[in-house]
Amino acid sequence: MPLLEGSVGVEDLVLLEPLVEESLLKNLQLRYENKEIYTYIGNVVISVNPYQQLPIYGPEYIAKYQDCTFYELKPHIYALANVAYQSLRDRDQDQCILITGESGSGKTEASKLVMSYVAAVCGKGEQVNSVKEQLLQSNPVLEEALKLERDTTGYAYLNQETSRVDGMDDASSFSAVQSAMAVIGFSEEEIRQVLEVTALVLKLGNVMVADEFQANGIPASGICDGRGVQEIGELVGLSSEELKRALCSRTMETAKEKVVTALNVMQAQYARDALAKNIYSRLFNWIVNRINENIKVGIGEQKKVMGVLDIYGFEILEDNSFEQFVINYCNEKLQQVFIEMTLKEEQEEYKREGIPWTKVDYFDNGIICNLIEHNQRGILAMLDEECLRPGVVSDSTFLAKLNQLFSKHSHYESKVTQNAQRQYDHTMGLSCFRICHYAGKVTYNVTSFIDKNNDLLFRDLSQAMWKAQHPLIRSLFPEGNPKQASLKRPPTAGAQFKSSVAILMKNLYSKNPNYIRCIKPNEHQQRGQFSSDLVATQAQYLGLLENVRVRRAGYAYRQGYGPFLERYRLLSRSTWPRWNGGDREGAEKVLGELSISSGELAFGKTKIFIRSPRTLFYLEEQRRLRLQQLATLIQKIYRGWRCRTHYQLMRKSQILISSWFRGNMQKKRYGKIKASVLLIQAFVRGWKARKNYRKYFRSQAALTLADFIYKSMVQKFLLGLKNNLPSTNVLDKTWPATPYKCFSTANQELRQLFYQWKCKRFRDQLSPKQVEILREKLCASELFKGKKASYPQSVPIPFCGDYIGLQGNPKLQKLKGGEEGPVLMAEAVTKVNRGNGKTSSRILLLTKGHVILTDTKKSQAKTVIGLDNVAGVSVTSLKDGLFSLHLSEMSSVGSNGDLLLVSEHVIELLTRMYRAVLDATQRQLAVTVTEKFSVRFKENSVAVRVIQGPAGGDNSKLRCKKKGSHSLEVTVP
Repeated sequence: MPLLEGSVGVEDLVLLEPLVEESLLKNLQLRYENKEIYTYIGNVVISVNPYQQLPIYGPEYIAKYQDCTFYELKPHIYALANVAYQSLRDRDQDQCILITGESGSGKTEASKLVMSYVAAVCGKGEQVNSVKEQLLQSNPVLEEALKLERDTTGYAYLNQETSRVDGMDDASSFSAVQSAMAVIGFSEEEIRQVLEVTALVLKLGNVMVADEFQANGIPASGICDGRGVQEIGELVGLSSEELKRALCSRTMETAKEKVVTALNVMQAQYARDALAKNIYSRLFNWIVNRINENIKVGIGEQKKVMGVLDIYGFEILEDNSFEQFVINYCNEKLQQVFIEMTLKEEQEEYKREGIPWTKVDYFDNGIICNLIEHNQRGILAMLDEECLRPGVVSDSTFLAKLNQLFSKHSHYESKVTQNAQRQYDHTMGLSCFRICHYAGKVTYNVTSFIDKNNDLLFRDLSQAMWKAQHPLIRSLFPEGNPKQASLKRPPTAGAQFKSSVAILMKNLYSKNPNYIRCIKPNEHQQRGQFSSDLVATQAQYLGLLENVRVRRAGYAYRQGYGPFLERYRLLSRSTWPRWNGGDREGAEKVLGELSISSGELAFGKTKIFIRSPRTLFYLEEQRRLRLQQLATLIQKIYRGWRCRTHYQLMRKSQILISSWFRGNMQKKRYGKIKASVLLIQAFVRGWKARKNYRKYFRSQAALTLADFIYKSMVQKFLLGLKNNLPSTNVLDKTWPATPYKCFSTANQELRQLFYQWKCKRFRDQLSPKQVEILREKLCASELFKGKKASYPQSVPIPFCGDYIGLQGNPKLQKLKGGEEGPVLMAEAVTKVNRGNGKTSSRILLLTKGHVILTDTKKSQAKTVIGLDNVAGVSVTSLKDGLFSLHLSEMSSVGSNGDLLLVSEHVIELLTRMYRAVLDATQRQLAVTVTEKFSVRFKENSVAVRVIQGPAGGDNSKLRCKKKGSHSLEVTVP
């Protein structure tokens, strides 16, 4: 049940009812599906990765959460960052923000959001802004990165399954890293050196080691490809022989003697990988120290610390080894910190509010931490003892020691301890042991525990790196200096990790903790997908239910008196609608009238504490019912007010309408009387005037005068028109405007008659040849005007007909010309092959009865087509000369299909062909203008598609391309 109206599910899991895993998962899923990715457990933020950008970040939201308390708005990571920052600023308390979760759960993004919020709300100033920018840019430097090649397949260390993440642009990430390093303060020389050291690590992974044997038959090793070692030496300024010797041999030195032993292949590979890991690890530490050096405060300035810890969460794999063991050990310690600090915070709040503290029962995982880290009898201590003791040691001897030492430990199991207790578990291997962590049981395989704990760097390799001429490499291995050489064995990996965890715990205990639990909803990083099984596993690892139980051990809900009274004062008649007393007294009045058990409530100095969520939900239900009652009351009062107001408006309107109606009726009556009086007066005055002045005028004088005036106006209009006639040019369509509106019709008729006379006069002057030319142009206009782009250019150019010099070619004149009269059109055209799109030159002759296509060289008729067999033509609307001649299937030529031709004078050719077909067959030739038309090819058809190419070309640049067995694409200029 939600606490506030409009919220999705339960925003704070402390108020979840019932408190079981199923309800917790359903609540997280409901909120996730509604894009509510943040949920509280008290002051702990649970973040479910949405795998998409949500519109809930940026300056607007930062300003909103900056001005509000923690529970005032929806759960958000900004709210937690704001609480941490305010505690740092106002209470002078160092803060730490612990961000935990699996890979892909959004830990890094959460840390970015926290840092961006702090950077946005902290003070301003040149130095502050500089540090803020360096802080924000440090994130990409310390992550994803330092890859030098786009193709990772050439590097053994990068050619792994985990080295590539879908959706990430390595090139842009690399550029971002370089820019960020420059912002932080790295010089160009330092950036170059970092990239060179990274390249050294990559090249080390490609160094291949092969089997060799010494003279006495003892196995040894050697470098297969000397080129790789040579490249490494040239990169860092180191002799290749020195590097080979350090990789393939080991010097063991005591106080009295020095012994050099050859390494076998496995040992040499181990030495190579150990060197690469150390270089990379030390480079990372150097970068971290370099960043810290740039952003540290000056001497004498007050230091306030806010740490952000982004750490991998609890891990249970199918095969868990040393890495999972130390990660889970660290998470056990973090859980211990969380429980202790949460209880401490609860106890301190109760103390501040003056409420008695009741001891809380919870699972103390200190027994598990002690099992792992005890100085004499812990698993890490036993592992170090096995690594350091002389004699034959192995993973099996280490496991045997654990079985003997922890045979009766309640949180330790193995095959040996199970057999002793007559328990048979087929999932437990002989080389495994199991620890019952706070988040569940984890089975660890001890194979390689000894080797991984002994992850030491041979002294020969450190000395070789110190001899390098590269300044950064040399600075990373100070122990390689012979003057600082030590015979003391360096600490093991487990001891180093335990020491780091101890330092981390000390650091956390000295600061006020804030927690962000990150969860990935599915394994495929897909938005909107929620896998309940996967989330349940993470919820168990993160101890969410345990967190809720600890938070609810005392009082589940607490709130200041002011906000509490503001929300619930409507439940008491004493405090509603007005309350003039104090906030605490008002809250006591409200709760007193509701008869809530005193054991459910506690009144602190500034806050009201409610023990059970059911009590809070009861308050919410009573508030909901009260709101309904108030809403009903408001509706009743509003309806009465609305009805009264409506009646009053209607009454006022009726009175106003009546008064206006009566006044209007009187005005109309007065107007009619006045108009009648004026009309009578006018008639009387007219009668008197006509009677007095009749003797001065002849009979019908008015009509005579009006007729004279009209005739004078007509004469003036016609004479003016005569003197202002436009020119006799047929293109001149101007005409004088009429001076009087009554002559408009006559003026238009005269204008039309004059224009018709000009046109007749122009036609009478034309010769028969000119008339024929104009008829052809008129026919072309009817066919192509407004349809084809090349038509406007053809209008001013006369039709020639002969474009090949027909008079000088007697052979062409004999081809169907003599018997049918003169050739109407002779032109060189291009024929397009429908099968492959290739073109060939032809001469086209158009006579009164045929279309003839001849070879340009032999002057022989290749195709003769009767005009009665021409069914139609198709032409494009562009400026090209491409057209298709559609033939009747019944003709001998038409049985082979249509013709696809290109002409430079397509307007003239098709116009004359249209007229020739009309004269020869008395039918109109069908002319289609389109970019897509079909050309018949024997029994099949070819679809021709014309597209526009670059402008400014000519028909000789036309390109045809076959696009399949039934499609031809033509590109025209």
